[in-house]
Amino acid sequence: GSLIEQLTTEKYECMVCCEVVRIVAPVWSCQNCYHVFHLNCIKKWARSPASQAEDGNSGWRCPACQNASVQVPKTYTCFCGKVHNPEWNRNEIPHSCGELCGKKRQCLDCPHLCNILCHPGPCPSCPAFVTKTCECGQTSHSVRCGQSTKIHCSNVCGNTLNCGKHSCTQVCHAGKCSPCQLTVQQVCYCGSNFKEVLCGSEEEFSDGFGSFSCQNICGKKLNCGRHNCKQVCHPQPCQLCPRLPQVVYRCPCGQTPLSKLLELGCVERKICTDPIPSCGKTCGKPLSCGSYEFIHTCESLCHEGDCRPCSHTSNIYCRCGFKKKVSDFWGAFFLFLIAAITFMCDKRCNKKRSCGRHKCNEVCCVDTEHKCTLVCGRKLNCGLHRCEEPCHRGSCQTCWQTSFDELTCYCGESVIYPPVPCGTQPPECKKTCTRPHDCDHPVYHSCHSEEKCPPCTYLTQKWCMGKHEVSLDKLCSTHTEQLGTDEFVKSRFKLLNVGDCSPCVTCSLIRRALASKYWGLICKLSPTQLYLLQIAAISIATKLTDLQLGDSVEISRLITKKEMKQARLQCDEECLALQRNRRLAEALEIDDNSDPFNIRSSGPKYSDLLKEDARKDIKFVSDIEKEMRMLVEAVNKGKHTKKSHCYPPMNRDHRRIIHELAQVYGIESVSYDNEPKRNVVITAVKGKSICPSNTLTSVLDKEMQSRPAPPLPHYKQTDKSIGNSGLSKPLKEEPVIDYFDVQD
Repeated sequence: GSLIEQLTTEKYECMVCCEVVRIVAPVWSCQNCYHVFHLNCIKKWARSPASQAEDGNSGWRCPACQNASVQVPKTYTCFCGKVHNPEWNRNEIPHSCGELCGKKRQCLDCPHLCNILCHPGPCPSCPAFVTKTCECGQTSHSVRCGQSTKIHCSNVCGNTLNCGKHSCTQVCHAGKCSPCQLTVQQVCYCGSNFKEVLCGSEEEFSDGFGSFSCQNICGKKLNCGRHNCKQVCHPQPCQLCPRLPQVVYRCPCGQTPLSKLLELGCVERKICTDPIPSCGKTCGKPLSCGSYEFIHTCESLCHEGDCRPCSHTSNIYCRCGFKKKVSDFWGAFFLFLIAAITFMCDKRCNKKRSCGRHKCNEVCCVDTEHKCTLVCGRKLNCGLHRCEEPCHRGSCQTCWQTSFDELTCYCGESVIYPPVPCGTQPPECKKTCTRPHDCDHPVYHSCHSEEKCPPCTYLTQKWCMGKHEVSLDKLCSTHTEQLGTDEFVKSRFKLLNVGDCSPCVTCSLIRRALASKYWGLICKLSPTQLYLLQIAAISIATKLTDLQLGDSVEISRLITKKEMKQARLQCDEECLALQRNRRLAEALEIDDNSDPFNIRSSGPKYSDLLKEDARKDIKFVSDIEKEMRMLVEAVNKGKHTKKSHCYPPMNRDHRRIIHELAQVYGIESVSYDNEPKRNVVITAVKGKSICPSNTLTSVLDKEMQSRPAPPLPHYKQTDKSIGNSGLSKPLKEEPVIDYFDVQD
């Protein structure tokens, strides 16, 4: 009715072109979903690639119901298909012929044709009434034609079941009756066992002797009346007694006829219980322990009954063939095979399993694939869960865990909707970062999932460490490290209390002096001497290029003699001893570079700061020296020119101890990585690295025993020593190393 109304009022639209279907336009109607289309539209659709079925061989698909059709419509027909190019009549349904439909209804049981005028859509149900019987056929009812429901009465079915003996007891039902569920008792052939089977089944069979075999020994009396049947439960009558005189014609071993033995004087047998005469020869019957290649025979004399066990022996190898043992051929041959199969050695398999990670470790292994049965257990790509698959080679599969919560960025602007695979990173966000920052400068980086924000890139003005100059183009995030750990120097040399600023040339030179062997000298300087050192550093900074080329700078020209006199250090006992030795060497005309008194080779000089740090952690220093001595001895005795050792990550004080000890041993030391994983790598060079005669640990032990005052480092205090020997000589002889950039 809806189709007729829309076609008549021209409100029905073609699904292909989305245009209204006119009452005079040629149309085509799908016989499966009954949608109406323009004839030209459906032709174009049927020829287009988009309409083809998935398998490519079933034709084209209807745009509405996707039902596949082979033939492409070519002519314009009415809905019932009788008239081609039907003419429109105002009093009839558009696109119909005005005659009876006459199509077969969809119901398979209805034999009547549609009796209404040609129409769109499915045919209505049949209005006729017919008489139908119930499922069991005992009653009949009048119902509408084509009714799909089955008719059931309340009577018992009563049909004969499959056994042919009993009747169906179910109420009127559809289909075949169920098999008979009654049980029947059966007896075996020998009559010793019983069982119950379903009536009418294939097992319900009897041949007059019984219904089945119980697989036990029959045990019935034979025809002789003296012996029992030794066969397995069987359906036929039992055989004759095998010991009857009319059955036995030879001796027990079967080599000699009884007729010959009777001629030799043996007694003739009358009944089955009489003994069978023996021929006296070797039995020679094949034993059950032998095989097709090696047949073992009975070695006893001709006898009745079973043969004795075999007296031969054989080698039995374990499953993997690693060990063997000697075994008797007792019993049957299959028992010998069982013994060979169950014999295993105690050797464990050392081959790798299929995973490549674990060993087989199976006792007496005969496996060829060595599949690993352990659980993988490695962490998946998400970093949260572990692989639960059997241990395998290669990478694990992606984590199958899924979250059904929304995953957002820090500010919540970007969202990944569930399901979210485990291990998915938060989405990228283009909004400006909203986290709290240390400075008040404008934020230029985007929202991020990391806890720490990137360094601030805003350009600011910053002083150097010594307040010497101002840098105008330094980043806000630029930081410098503290120059030293000695609180005494920090309190007396205020220029070294660095802040969030970059070092200038002057500060860099002071830093190098603090990190080098001049540390002990600076610790003993007064404020006036520190001021003079600052002046010298400024002068050196102005001639940095000359210093890098090896030249020296005379700082005595920059200060007065009075200031120079005030800047000199007070001589101690060690300094006086050195002056006395120098005057004695000049009187005896001994070269300064020589060492006639074996003073320089007496042992290395360890700084007071190094000794103080070593006393705090003597075990750590002992381990470091032990490792360095082993490294130097290995490189000097080996064929390689260099040998390196990497220490684990440690704090800054421990790294500084390693660097200072490396200078004593002539070993190169470099720090790598950033905090907190910063570590030190030392490299010993053949011919350059040495093992000092006195280790730092032994020096500390001697000092603890004698308990003298710790010796102070000595320096030459001439006018030239401060200008030339004090600053220019180390810069010329030793490489300039920024320990805070390279070695902390």
